[in-house]
Amino acid sequence: DVPAVLARRDTFTSNWDDASQVEWLQGAGIDLIRGLARIAGQKTVVVKGQDGSTTTLTATVAVAVATGSAPMVPDLPGLTEVQPWTSREATSAHDVPKSLAIIGGGVVACEMATAYATFGAAVTMLVRGDALLDKQEPFAGELVAASLTELGVEIRTGVSAIAAERDTSTQVRLTLDDDSELTAAEVLVAAGRSPRTADLGLETVGLTPGDWLSVDDTMLVRAETNKHHKWLYAVGDVNHRALLTHQGKYQARAVGEVLAARARNPQLDTPPWSRYVASADQAAVPQVTFTDPEVAAIGLTAAAADQAGYPIRVVDFQIGQVAGASVHADGYTGQARIVVDTDREVLLGATFVGPDVAELLHAATIAVVGEVPISRLWHAVPSYPTISEVWLRLLDSYGRPQS
Repeated sequence: DVPAVLARRDTFTSNWDDASQVEWLQGAGIDLIRGLARIAGQKTVVVKGQDGSTTTLTATVAVAVATGSAPMVPDLPGLTEVQPWTSREATSAHDVPKSLAIIGGGVVACEMATAYATFGAAVTMLVRGDALLDKQEPFAGELVAASLTELGVEIRTGVSAIAAERDTSTQVRLTLDDDSELTAAEVLVAAGRSPRTADLGLETVGLTPGDWLSVDDTMLVRAETNKHHKWLYAVGDVNHRALLTHQGKYQARAVGEVLAARARNPQLDTPPWSRYVASADQAAVPQVTFTDPEVAAIGLTAAAADQAGYPIRVVDFQIGQVAGASVHADGYTGQARIVVDTDREVLLGATFVGPDVAELLHAATIAVVGEVPISRLWHAVPSYPTISEVWLRLLDSYGRPQS
């Protein structure tokens, strides 16, 4: 029931009205000023309101930039003119097009292909590389591709759009680099993100407009003008560390702690994994790709761990072979993988692909972040019959450490 699905989505976005968030801000004692804000010097922000009024704010402690990122639209002839969808339009649409061409093969591309194919659209994916989800374990992209194909999605790998034009008011024609053409009612561009920093006044403090804001683990912007005064911070997508909602919230909590502490003690010590830093951004980022099947991953893939020079062992197990998975769904199909640092006998990463595996992820996140030894993980007994029994099978396959 597509209208019911979209109506339910609208309830979660409060019908695109931020009044409830404003009420929360006011309840927390936070002032909200709407308008275009630009940095105008050290600790100074000028806000131009919609009515033309100007407000100048001078921070006592710090300024935090949390402007996020924007969908990146490739510079292809005619693409801007056909007004392509981005993730914003795809997730807020109230009508399902008869056909949808998706440029990209990453998380957004796969999630939207799943959604719109389920809604009944004819979906074609144009994937420049050889596989979907190429930053994840290879089996993740393979299982998602098989499911999308079963849904009727056409996946064209190794092909890119080189031009676009609107044939009619209801059709867009894409010219591809294999000398073919593709026509669709709408085109979704899911080809990466760019920082929202072009018009923030960064040049007034020696930074380059349009660039990502590089930060340390306390989210302090790395810049010569900021080194000693420590007043400019960047949180969320705009710092390009981990472009995920939950990581942005995690960073924000750390920044709140560090700003309060540095206001009292400018020479504050901020060791890794303390309350003042976002240490998990480095190699312990959890992510769920909401396709069917889901992909849930934490930490390093086998390829990334190998490239980083870790001595590793990879253990795979078919999730459908555990009793809990059979109870969960007939014919359950999925795969689990752990990547183990064999020197320290701790997990560097884990990936699960299958129905509802997102709920397995936090256990893996705790194991990676806490560097829980394999010998201790043996004592974390999974309940029977649950999908979590896959942990027991993974450890069985790895073997019990001698210690």
